[in-house]
Amino acid sequence: MPQPAKSSRIAASTDAPERAAGGRAAAQRLKMRRELAAAAMELFSTKGYEATTVDEIAAAAGVARRTFFRHFRSKEEAIFPDHDDTLVRVEAVLNAAPAHEHPLDTVCRGIKQVMRMYAAQPEISVARYRLTREVPTLREAEIASVARYERLFTRYLLGHFDERAHADDANDDPLLAEVAASAVVTAHNHVLRRWLRADGRGDVETQLDHAFAIVRRTFGTGIGAGREMSPSPAPPAATTSHGEVLVTVARTDAPLDEVMRTIEAALQERRSR
Repeated sequence: MPQPAKSSRIAASTDAPERAAGGRAAAQRLKMRRELAAAAMELFSTKGYEATTVDEIAAAAGVARRTFFRHFRSKEEAIFPDHDDTLVRVEAVLNAAPAHEHPLDTVCRGIKQVMRMYAAQPEISVARYRLTREVPTLREAEIASVARYERLFTRYLLGHFDERAHADDANDDPLLAEVAASAVVTAHNHVLRRWLRADGRGDVETQLDHAFAIVRRTFGTGIGAGREMSPSPAPPAATTSHGEVLVTVARTDAPLDEVMRTIEAALQERRSR
């Protein structure tokens, strides 16, 4: 019996250096990708995207052409060096979600990894945003990157819907998952674009939490949950007077200007008596 325990200890001790080596290799890989991306951004800004070659990017980063292609398949990919690693981190958030957490909250926490990726290097993110607005090829590459997150969230939500909540028509589940995932991504991208247009200034996480709260209210228990129905026609103003006191009845969800018009109409009617 002691022998297996000893073997386990040996295995554990040999695994640790391997994990450490793997972590160092991943960090070095990410560092090189960012250096290549920074060189690419600098050249794109000075020479223009179309006029910049892969050889020039590699030379500016101090590496050989083949090193560039070990990290990126094209110069377009060099604009978005962190999406692969961020996608892994997002998936890790989903996989480690506590059982009691609402799936939409988990997805919102996951996509925050994407926002933190942009916020980690505001100047580069802003420059990249401006560049992608000018170069259709880069804009298409960005859209493709966003689609990967959306597909991941759709799969996750589809696997966590409460079947009892949609027992009437389970065929709606894929639609609900896709629409909800799209809403989370759209909310994130709306806040991100606003932050980038402001040159990376402002409390972006607070803005993101506000946007996610709207999504959560809307899709928390399925499509339509938390939505207000189309307002019904306002009931006629009901007024009573007791001395100098006027009581006016209006809908609680009525806009302020509508409430004021109701009060003014009631006052005019009172004065005309």
